[in-house]
Amino acid sequence: MSLRGVGKAYGDAGRGLPWVVKDVDLHIGDGEFFVLVGPSGSGKSTLLKMIAGIEEISAGVIIAEDGKAVSGPSRDRGMVFQALDAPLFDWLNVEQNVSFGLEQTRMTRPERKRIAAEHIQLVGLKGHERKYPHELSGGMKQRVQIARTLATDPRIVLMDEPFAALDALTRRVLQREMVRIWQRTGKTVIYVTHDIREAVVLGQRIAVLSSGPGATIRYTFDISLDYPRDDLSPEYADYVRRVDALIEEEAVKQWDHGGN
Repeated sequence: MSLRGVGKAYGDAGRGLPWVVKDVDLHIGDGEFFVLVGPSGSGKSTLLKMIAGIEEISAGVIIAEDGKAVSGPSRDRGMVFQALDAPLFDWLNVEQNVSFGLEQTRMTRPERKRIAAEHIQLVGLKGHERKYPHELSGGMKQRVQIARTLATDPRIVLMDEPFAALDALTRRVLQREMVRIWQRTGKTVIYVTHDIREAVVLGQRIAVLSSGPGATIRYTFDISLDYPRDDLSPEYADYVRRVDALIEEEAVKQWDHGGN
């Protein structure tokens, strides 16, 4: 996937209204785990939504893995949201939620059940198929979201701070599980987070956005650490310090210009 001169402005930027993001150039490799970080308000989620095709692009072009320009949502791009409850259907159990995206295909019912079962097992929820969302913990709900997204077999999985609302222990468990799932499926993952330690635990590359308005890619780190990553190692700590220092520098610029 490639982003070429991508920008987003709410309103008419030509009349002086500020750009949220501007002149973003990126290439994300097939099967890569790519993480976006940056100061608050730098447009990370906006950029992810443009890649997903649910936010209109104001400038530039995004080329999907099939070589076509992104012009709207597609089954090739699946999204996992931060919210724990809203993305799930309360009246459907785990199996039904996971297979929901397959209902519009020509698959037979046994095929849909087989694919749902495979992905429920993949995310560690085997035995919970008949439970409804109100019977699940926050971490289990996010596993259902991930399973439902993967069940439709997208080429790219987009994740917008999916573990931010969870407690620290559950978040650490799901970070390890996410690496396992990514390695097992070989999907391209584009992941947004505020958590620098999480970014270094997960990402093969980490792109740091500059402060807004008009944020762009300030720097991209190649994380040359083996998985699973030891968050007590000096090498891990060095990457965290370097990414953190760059984000802090951008945040200070934002504050100096009266940003939030």
